[in-house]
Amino acid sequence: MEIAIIAHDGKKADMVQFLDKNKHILHKENIKLIATGTTGGKAEAAGFKVKKMLSGPQGGDAQIAARVAEGKTKMVLFFKDPNSSHPHEPDINMLIRICDVHNVPLATNEATAQLLLLGIDEME
Repeated sequence: MEIAIIAHDGKKADMVQFLDKNKHILHKENIKLIATGTTGGKAEAAGFKVKKMLSGPQGGDAQIAARVAEGKTKMVLFFKDPNSSHPHEPDINMLIRICDVHNVPLATNEATAQLLLLGIDEME
């Protein structure tokens, strides 16, 4: 199962902490992680194998949205920073819309992301 991870700058440390807390799920053989560039680099530094896309502002959100539309990415964990504005907001909204159109689970905070990963763990 391909899972996309994305985090705004103010949430990257939270994402890495979340990944580390859930490594028993995310290191399973059938889980493949993709990420926007900078988030992916932080995840790699924490010991995760990640396929990196472009950074979000350079089109990484759009690349992940395309993978969702193609049926490759089955879940998106996107730790958004609600207290900051983002110049690539249209790309973010497009990704959220594509997840809705293709019925792909999308978590925008740690609590929801945790529930999605627990669901994966329960299914196996």
